[in-house]
Amino acid sequence: MNDLSRALLAERSELVDVVGEVIDSGWLVHGPQHGAFESELADFVGAHHAVAVASGTDALELALRAAMPEGRSTVVTTANCGGYSATAARRAGFRVRYADVDRESLCLDAGSFARTVDESVGVVVVTHLYGRAADVAAVRAVAVEHGIRVLEDCAQAIGATTVEGRVGSLGDLAAFSFYPTKNLGALGDGGAVTTSDDALAGTVRELRQYGWQGKYTIGREGGRNSRLDELQAAVLRRRMRRLDADNARRRAIISAYAGAASSRLRVLPADGPWHVGHLAAVVTEHRDDLRAHLTSRGIGTDVHYPVPDHRQPAWAHELADVSLPVTEWAAERVLSVPVYPGLRDDEVERVCDALAEF
Repeated sequence: MNDLSRALLAERSELVDVVGEVIDSGWLVHGPQHGAFESELADFVGAHHAVAVASGTDALELALRAAMPEGRSTVVTTANCGGYSATAARRAGFRVRYADVDRESLCLDAGSFARTVDESVGVVVVTHLYGRAADVAAVRAVAVEHGIRVLEDCAQAIGATTVEGRVGSLGDLAAFSFYPTKNLGALGDGGAVTTSDDALAGTVRELRQYGWQGKYTIGREGGRNSRLDELQAAVLRRRMRRLDADNARRRAIISAYAGAASSRLRVLPADGPWHVGHLAAVVTEHRDDLRAHLTSRGIGTDVHYPVPDHRQPAWAHELADVSLPVTEWAAERVLSVPVYPGLRDDEVERVCDALAEF
């Protein structure tokens, strides 16, 4: 649906230079590029610390391990985000509980979250879906009352803003993914955890490298090898220079779609500076018809996400009694259309025309 090869071809000579710089430095892992990237990411987000890791899923898992208060074991999350936070929580050995989303943003509904809370809940994951900043303040108000830590899942929303600041600085800690399809993507994979809590940052740093509290000295249980290599750090540093401009282009494309779409369609994220247009999701009562209509005009589509967590075959047997009406409603009605900075104006117009015709 989104053509990543365009960016790669446009950046080819620049990326070759980056690779050469890394080779010339003699550092391949945890060298100067890695340290500089962590510092620049923390500054960009508005947090005191950034801890780079091997993937977004590792970022979620290590953040959950670090954040879970002693004596608690339950993570609350949403079921409409591809199962990533649930996978991380299960891998860390925690129980997963689901809250519903609100119809406007399809992000976590604070009222639904409040109804899930008991003394076992230690962390709530707030996913900034499709690039829109969720209402972290409302969730945090509930969480603080019950001693629950707030973990932002920023995989789809790096650079998104609120009146309180950028995502990644709004909760106790945050997880980022740098998978190639993300707004800030690596040449392979990568992730990071951001936080302004010195203790949480220290724990994540230990967990990402075997639980070492000194070289070859394992002082913390649950560690792993989760390093971001020098090449990926160097590429991400270079690409971060144009991230705000790329995000602005994404917003402009989605704004064009929203302005053109027929009255039968609603385009998410809704217009405004608080989103970064990671995905352009069209909400419609006639998804199959819309998909066929767009396909007939040579426009690619996808569904993010067709199967909610509690209906996934691997987990459904233990979640049969879970009811998430808005999540289930949305899963049958969302359809993604192309959005990425390299999309040409004539291609944007073609999508606009198709959305207007429907």
